[in-house]
Amino acid sequence: MSAQDSLFDDAPGGASIDAPSPGAPLADRLRPRRLDEVIGQRHLLGPGRPLRVAFESGRLHSMILWGPPGSGKTTLARLVAHLVDAQFIVLSAVLAGVKEIRDAVERARAARAAGRATVVFVDEVHRFNKAQQDAFLPHVESGLFTFIGATTENPSFEVNSALLSRATVHVLHPLQPEDLIELLARAKAMLGAGDLAAAARDRLIGYADGDARRLLNAYENLVAMAGGATADDEAQTRAQVYDERLLEQSLGEMLRRYDKGGEQFYDSISALHKAVRGSDPDASLYWLARMLDGGVDPRYVARRVIRMASEDIGLADPRGLRIALDAAETYERLGSPEGELTLAMAVVYLAAAPKSNAVYTAWGAVRAFVRDDGTRPVPLHLRNAPTQLMKQLGYGRDYRYAHDEPDAFAAGETYWPEGMAAHAFYRPADRGLEQRIAERLAQLRERNRKASDSG
Repeated sequence: MSAQDSLFDDAPGGASIDAPSPGAPLADRLRPRRLDEVIGQRHLLGPGRPLRVAFESGRLHSMILWGPPGSGKTTLARLVAHLVDAQFIVLSAVLAGVKEIRDAVERARAARAAGRATVVFVDEVHRFNKAQQDAFLPHVESGLFTFIGATTENPSFEVNSALLSRATVHVLHPLQPEDLIELLARAKAMLGAGDLAAAARDRLIGYADGDARRLLNAYENLVAMAGGATADDEAQTRAQVYDERLLEQSLGEMLRRYDKGGEQFYDSISALHKAVRGSDPDASLYWLARMLDGGVDPRYVARRVIRMASEDIGLADPRGLRIALDAAETYERLGSPEGELTLAMAVVYLAAAPKSNAVYTAWGAVRAFVRDDGTRPVPLHLRNAPTQLMKQLGYGRDYRYAHDEPDAFAAGETYWPEGMAAHAFYRPADRGLEQRIAERLAQLRERNRKASDSG
């Protein structure tokens, strides 16, 4: 039987990934050993979908698996290696350095000499610096190994462009409630456990927030607290019903953090954003504390705070964006809990700052306009003229260099495509620095009007 058959053939006795030891955590014992056992990610693994086609054809490619924790990134990487009977090398970007990368390269070379392929899996690849990421490039290009990186962060920002251009990005989604219900059924069967009351099941799924590993770890703790099955009490254990009270006892503080009052992760970040937008620093601090107390990655909070600074404060107080960026950088240096104070400082500053969404609104309006408008040529006087031919054709002719004009402003000059009327996409708010920006723009527009009238 081929490696490909072993992944897709569910017949008894088919080869599969080695099972973990009985003492391994439940999440490891339930890790899929065939592709058809994977729960969720149907947009990638369903019939005719990208990864399914690649796996079935045996034509593997280097890839970045981008998704939240517990969405199956490591599982898919292991299945990829098993599919082609490849050596599977795991590197953690948190622990590995250049030495470990070199060791992986040498192992891949030895495997190739023996006629075997290699898959190098880098967990949390976003934590590698540029030099470490660059170390993979020549070996990915030469085909020494198939590179698979896993990340919870947007690879556009966290993976350098050279490596990104050589790998296909596949986006994994959080598991849906129906996926988690199916996973709980498998866990129940493996542990020989009792039933979950509907209310307890719903709370446990809400706590997991799409994370399979979180769900299984919590469920395993719950069953252990209730008393696992043995040869003598298996029937009694299977008849047991785990209710909310028992669930609360097994999870304690963690369940309170994630599920008190039914608020979910995205509701909390929405509340924080709206409290900052509403200029309430105390409520903003409360929601920030709620999120951090609930175990949300402070780096995620930092990114959202940067978004708030650009979306809701904008040019009414440009210092807000700088403070948000400084808070994110400081957290990276200090970590928790010390670095969380800088996030609190940024949240308070942004909540107290004057608000303007003028740039946010203008950017949305101009993008919509450009999307719907035709492609207009750049006027000759605004074109670049790096060659003599372009100069002869009139590129850049009659352009007025603003710095040579009074007050560094070429009154009456136009920067719009020919035949297109000027649009006022940006309308400054009458708050903070944008008041002064509005006054300045009004003065310049009046000078433009006078220059046009006199012309």
